[in-house]
This record gives sequence, C-alpha cells and structure tokens, in this order.
Amino acid sequence: MRVIFDRAPQPGAALLVMLPAAKARPEDFIEHGFIAELRSRALPVDVAAVDAHADLYLEDNLVDRLETDVIQPLRAKGHVQIGLLGISLGGMGSIAYACRHGAAVSKLILLAPFLGVRGANGEPELLGALSDEALPEIFLGYGTRDRYARTSELLAQRLPAARVSTVAGGHDWPTWIKLWKIMLVQAFAK
Repeated sequence: MRVIFDRAPQPGAALLVMLPAAKARPEDFIEHGFIAELRSRALPVDVAAVDAHADLYLEDNLVDRLETDVIQPLRAKGHVQIGLLGISLGGMGSIAYACRHGAAVSKLILLAPFLGVRGANGEPELLGALSDEALPEIFLGYGTRDRYARTSELLAQRLPAARVSTVAGGHDWPTWIKLWKIMLVQAFAK
C-alpha cells in the first residue's frame, strides 16, 4: 500500500491517517492544501496519506491492509494516538477500520462520507455499526448540496451537534477543504 508520510516539525505521538475519496490519490491531500492547512496550525500530528484505491474496497481488503501495511508499523514507531480522516469512500473505510479496531483509534473525521446504499429501512447498513459505544469520537462534515447529504444527515442525528458541520457546497474538493478548516478547530481543540 503506497503511503505519503509527512512528519510534523515538532515531535509528538499523534498520527492522522488520511483516506481519499474514490478516484483520488494521496497526493490530492497535498495539492488541495489539507496538509498545509494542518501545518499552518503547528499541530504535533504526523500524517500518513494512503493510496486506498477502490479495488481494496471491492476486494474487502482495505481494513486488513491498512492495519498491516500502515498502522501497525507506525504504531511500532511510537504513534499512540491515531486518528483517521476519510473523505467520501475514505469515510466508509475509516468507519470500517474503527468498527474492527476501535480501541486503536482516537478519532474519526468524516468528510462527505459515502456510507453505502440504502437498505430496506431506508438507511445505509453501515450506519448500524455506528451505534457501538466502543467507537472513537466522530466528527462529521458535509456540503449541503452533496449528493450523499441525506445519509450524512442520518449520521448527524447520532452525533453531538458540536461535532457536525455543514457548509454550502457539493461533493468536491473546494467543499472538503472548507470543512477541513472547520474540523481542524473542532477535532484538534486543546
């Protein structure tokens, strides 16, 4: 699994694993200013932007590969606080990882998460997994005109209002960077 690693200028034990949207690359986190925005706040958080391509989801290998190829080796190097940032399909991957390894994750930051297709009761099946109390803190952000806004609204009903943010926008990088700036304040408040 290809990973772009960015170490914080100041030492710390925190790590943020970034999972991109479908058809996106880990370089997109750099090109769209996500890592620069994090660095501008001088947070002692290392970043691992992961090439979590759609095949890993289709083959049901994402969680195992993320654990084996990325998180275990970084944990062995001293990262004890591990957060996951997932955009769209990466949000689904972040939730799936936390459902299996919840004790290993300190927070989930979900931007416009794709939560699956609607089930018989009108909710994506993945939402049911979010009822587990063992999950980490979840921060949610989405655009009000996002094509997946309805499922994000269903997820928002399960979260404290202070951990949910919306902005005018769709399912795109300009909306996600606006949300990221908000999430940096919410999820990394001291």
